[in-house]
Amino acid sequence: VEKGGRDNGTSPLGFLLVGMGNVPTAQTALFLLSLIIYLVTVVGNILIVVLVVAEQHLHTPMYFFLGNLSSLETFYSSAILPRLLASFLTGDRTISAHGCVAQFYFFAALATTECYLLAAMSYDRYLAVCQPLLYASLMTWKVCLQLVAGSWLLGLLVSTVLTSLLPQLQFCGPRTINHFFCDFTPLLELACGDTSMATLVAFVFGFLDVVFPFLFTLASYVCIIAAILRIPSNVGRQKAFSTCSAHLAIVAAFYGSLFVVYVLPRTAPLWQLSKVCSFFYTVLTPLVNPLIYSLRNREVREALRK
Repeated sequence: VEKGGRDNGTSPLGFLLVGMGNVPTAQTALFLLSLIIYLVTVVGNILIVVLVVAEQHLHTPMYFFLGNLSSLETFYSSAILPRLLASFLTGDRTISAHGCVAQFYFFAALATTECYLLAAMSYDRYLAVCQPLLYASLMTWKVCLQLVAGSWLLGLLVSTVLTSLLPQLQFCGPRTINHFFCDFTPLLELACGDTSMATLVAFVFGFLDVVFPFLFTLASYVCIIAAILRIPSNVGRQKAFSTCSAHLAIVAAFYGSLFVVYVLPRTAPLWQLSKVCSFFYTVLTPLVNPLIYSLRNREVREALRK
């Protein structure tokens, strides 16, 4: 697996995922911890989806977006954790070339969709706080469906384009990925041919699917915070902020770890930090989403008590 001649991304040769390090004595503990995280993530997010569908008073645009986010987080963690669990259990850290491409495709599609979905949710909160009288006429169910469908379609489109570049890469020498899943940048670092075109395409799409949604989300929250600060009473400010505090916490956690991974230089001293932050936004963020919404949202708490 670690040595071989020049071949492309569809070669039958696989890759070796370094993962979180090769510490045999810690594999059982890591397996149990990851299994608990995965089960809690799946159960928590599915519970949110069930509540949004079953409870009539949660049939609003905000909870429609939340239900889609929870569905996405279930798929998101399922693209990463089952393979990681298998490697902890068996000690086999290899992944086939086709398996690696498939894992990256689903990861990229879901990560991109989440960026746009978080932006759509920030737009919903902007209208609710800054344009309350026009909210019902602007955020109709048709608009909600268009925003959600657009987020999923853009995620699939971006992922398809990026994944189509992988079979064109030439790999030679060690096929060891210094990561716990197949991501685009670590794969580019293994390529021994000309990667300038793939790097350029990845940069352009990185701006479109990460930076642009982030700037839109940031602008929405600047307007929201400015509007909240203009509310004269403390009670009014607290009530307005409570409608978007859970979403703001998720945005901060997701984008904070995302920028550490993809903006900081990939030098040897920062590899471990990069992997820790990758673990945070791919594994821990889907775990804390239902916890944040259930703890900070009164309507969700009331639905849970029923």
